[in-house]
Amino acid sequence: MIAVRALALASLLLAAAPALSAEATLRVGYLGLAVPRPVANTALDPPPEDEGLQGARLGIADNDSTGRFTGQRFILEERRLSDPEAVLPALRDLASAGIRLVVADLPAQQLLDAADLPEARELTLFNVRAPDDALRNESCRRNVLHLPPSRAMQADALGQFLAARRWRNILLISGPSEGDKLYAQAIRNTARKFQLRIVADKPWTFDPGARRVDTGHYGIAAEVARFTQGVPAHDIVVVADEAGEWGFDVAYRTTEPRPVAGTHGLVPTSWARPHEQWGATQLQRRFLARAKRWMLPRDHAAWLALRAVGEAATRTRSTDPATIVARIREPRFELAGFKGVPLSFREWDGQLRQPVLLADERSLVSVSPQQGFQHQFSELDTLGTDKPETQCQFR
Repeated sequence: MIAVRALALASLLLAAAPALSAEATLRVGYLGLAVPRPVANTALDPPPEDEGLQGARLGIADNDSTGRFTGQRFILEERRLSDPEAVLPALRDLASAGIRLVVADLPAQQLLDAADLPEARELTLFNVRAPDDALRNESCRRNVLHLPPSRAMQADALGQFLAARRWRNILLISGPSEGDKLYAQAIRNTARKFQLRIVADKPWTFDPGARRVDTGHYGIAAEVARFTQGVPAHDIVVVADEAGEWGFDVAYRTTEPRPVAGTHGLVPTSWARPHEQWGATQLQRRFLARAKRWMLPRDHAAWLALRAVGEAATRTRSTDPATIVARIREPRFELAGFKGVPLSFREWDGQLRQPVLLADERSLVSVSPQQGFQHQFSELDTLGTDKPETQCQFR
């Protein structure tokens, strides 16, 4: 049956080929900024320097494979930067070269600066990194589409799971960074939304600098036990540590034996290594063979961005960027993302609506939206900012 469907798809694509020129080429830009990471607290799985880029490369390769049938060619123009001051000149360079579609692997501020360039007015930027809710609300831009789930979507995915499990009492621990504070605020908003109760909201201040000494684990265990002693009764500990500096120290060390979730433990995420459902194993294996490592969330977001471009190009039989973007923004546009349901972009904020995985390092525990959370149009819109709630006014 799979072979028959593949043959039928190939026949359809071949039938469309005469409508296209022999060399209809679409160039897509990739603009990535390397951000200095804190010194790793562990030698296990050091973060790769090519996260995001490898996903974009696989996406362009997948588009090119389909393009052999449709008479379309896809080229990725890469700009990898280490200096934030070089972001805007690099975007101007891409725009002057005639590129109108750019995968923007940038932090939130650099993304906004790029979107506001006069040269970017005719560009579409595919945000594959920044989860900031402001980018989908008061700071939204018409020329930006968002592939990663926002922090609100991540928090709502976890909140639905906790509500479904009736784990309603939360101990919230948040770190000092700006990202940690925004993540913690998303959890607070979710708690109100799903009638969860934050019994204690505590900032993490301990610096386990002696982790590698012979008695390092004793000091960490003692600190976490002291930190969680006397906390009101709770069902789960939710941590907000986006940089991964201390969150993994909390599990198994709390005064009361409780599960850990948030940025560590049970993590709401767009992609996870244990995810094998809905054909995801095929994507995992192809990525592993190409990149020599596992696919990470930013890789998946960049792959989705390129696949959205490829899908729209195939359906419209065009490599014209304006035609492609118009198709992507249509309500009927659907994108396959190995998540069990078609994905599409919200017209009110440019966010890709999608299920959010709940996984730890070795197991896919659940997928949100959870059963029973209903919506008049799409259950996916129970995650994050829905249309009646949006503060987005495109500019």
